[in-house]
Amino acid sequence: MSRASHASIFDKCYEFTAAEEVRATGLYPYFKPIGRSEGTKVYIDGREMLMLGSNNYLGLANDPRMKEAAELAAERYGTSCSGSRFMNGTLDLHEELEQRLAKFVGKPAALCFTTGYQTNLGSLSAMLNRGDHVIVDKYDHASIMDGIFLADGTKKQINLYRYKHNNMEDLEKVLQRIPLEEPKMIVVDGVFSMEGDIAPLPAIRALADQYKAGVYLDEAHALGVVGATGRGTCEHHGNDPSLCDLLMCTFSKSFGSIGGFVAGEEQVIDYIKHFARPLIFSASMPPANIAATMKALEIIEQEPQRIHKLQHNARYMIDGFSALGFNVGTSETPIVPLLIGDSDKTFTLWKNAFERGVYVNPVISPAVPPQRALLRTSCMAIHSDQELDTAIQIIGEEAKKLGII
Repeated sequence: MSRASHASIFDKCYEFTAAEEVRATGLYPYFKPIGRSEGTKVYIDGREMLMLGSNNYLGLANDPRMKEAAELAAERYGTSCSGSRFMNGTLDLHEELEQRLAKFVGKPAALCFTTGYQTNLGSLSAMLNRGDHVIVDKYDHASIMDGIFLADGTKKQINLYRYKHNNMEDLEKVLQRIPLEEPKMIVVDGVFSMEGDIAPLPAIRALADQYKAGVYLDEAHALGVVGATGRGTCEHHGNDPSLCDLLMCTFSKSFGSIGGFVAGEEQVIDYIKHFARPLIFSASMPPANIAATMKALEIIEQEPQRIHKLQHNARYMIDGFSALGFNVGTSETPIVPLLIGDSDKTFTLWKNAFERGVYVNPVISPAVPPQRALLRTSCMAIHSDQELDTAIQIIGEEAKKLGII
């Protein structure tokens, strides 16, 4: 179709040139096709790269036990459920996984969605009705915001408030503005996906109780990552499941699969089950992914040494980058941001590290606030100290050349 003949609705597509302009400079970092993945290594265009940008925190995505579980499930149930959970898409595997997950996080019931994104989209849009108040940390994940926007788009007049990141004084100021008896919920990441820091959950719970708010906790980057046995932010803060009312997590990170779940009181989960549009109108998790997730949960429960090694690697990387002079912010998890500020320098450092065989992720606005561009590095439990030393050295050398450190 020539530009002369296309409908005007496509004008925006032809006028979008930013990506092509960056491609022309050789600094475009996105959609790099990985040809093969083997533990800490990936192969791009046949070249071996050290992966330091994956969310496969426990290294389970390539575990042979996970692959075997997925294969056996596909053999028994096929490759797809070919329907939503409401209709023909609920397997006995779904319900078994939900029971095991609920027990793992200390909640009475759980509900699985096809992706983590859909879990937030469906749970939040189901929970928020006309006139409800929702309070979020300014650094909350985009899927949280999209769940709120979906609720607002279908029911209108959702009252949204943002408080300064991990700032309890600001959170209390927001809560004081809302009438005490009106329905309200605080929604917060347990571990923040770009900062790598942990929410002060006991303080949030105390304020929620004082001002009669519910607490919804996003544990996407926390389960399998923090806490003595990988049970996440509640365990990190004293192993008290009552610190949140609803808890969600994705399976695409520590669990090495895809999908997500929300857990809470049985009546609340049953309500979400009947009102979450992304659950009702999407095909359910495929059998292979359910089985892989169950195997991952079993490994997490039986091999706490994986969590301990991950936590060792996190501290090793934080200390290593800090010693070179990098600003790693307030990170205390395997997510270690290298705060640069300037987008051009961020892309250049990404490219130089990439060319030397280290794969990391450049992050610029709007994913982070303006002037807070960063390289997002993340380690796995299967990284050796030697591999981390290599990556830290290479990134450090290239950052010095650019005057970043």
